[in-house]
Amino acid sequence: MEKHIESLLKRISWGSITIATLTLMSMIIQTPETCIPETPNTSMTKFPRSSCDSNHRRHLPIDKKNHRLWTSKAWNQQVQSYVQLFGELQNRRLLANHSKVLCVSAGAGHEVMALNRIGVSDVTGVEVIDSLPLVSRADPHNLPFFDGIFDLAFTAHLAEALFPSRFVEEMERTVRNGGSCVVVVERCGGEELDQILRLFRKSRLVNAVNVTFNGAQMTRILMRTKVSA
Repeated sequence: MEKHIESLLKRISWGSITIATLTLMSMIIQTPETCIPETPNTSMTKFPRSSCDSNHRRHLPIDKKNHRLWTSKAWNQQVQSYVQLFGELQNRRLLANHSKVLCVSAGAGHEVMALNRIGVSDVTGVEVIDSLPLVSRADPHNLPFFDGIFDLAFTAHLAEALFPSRFVEEMERTVRNGGSCVVVVERCGGEELDQILRLFRKSRLVNAVNVTFNGAQMTRILMRTKVSA
């Protein structure tokens, strides 16, 4: 009797194992229900055939990406704001076509393009993430340039600097004696303006004026680096 029961239990165990194995193989072979079934693609754009398709979309070449960006209305409006800003510096004879200009924390390069449009060709834009061909990668707190090689340094992103004093120190270091540092910040005055001016230890204030920049109320600060004795 005991041998009969033992034989029965073995048959049940082998049957369970067989069923489990077949179920597992079926789950592996069958397409998951969460995947979108393949459908004919009549679009000109190559999309993945299903949600389980491992093929990636073809990346747009950088020149086509830039063309799409640079021809947008938003891009050109912002570039035009910089054109007006730098045009005023040209009128004050602080910026010329032959000037060597450094744009610190230049983002996607609006200010670089604006300077090129008004005839300034020797422009270097730097940012922690490059946006070629207008902006190269560099740490604004540790600029990879020799002392005093630029005529003018510009930034519209001082407020976003992790270490503002170091940021300004690097701007001053790379600008020649008698050159200019130009900063655009949210409209300020009084104590706020004094705090910004105290960051410039090797420059003197030329003027600070309120301007409308890219549709916002801003303050443009112009500093002149001190000429060594």
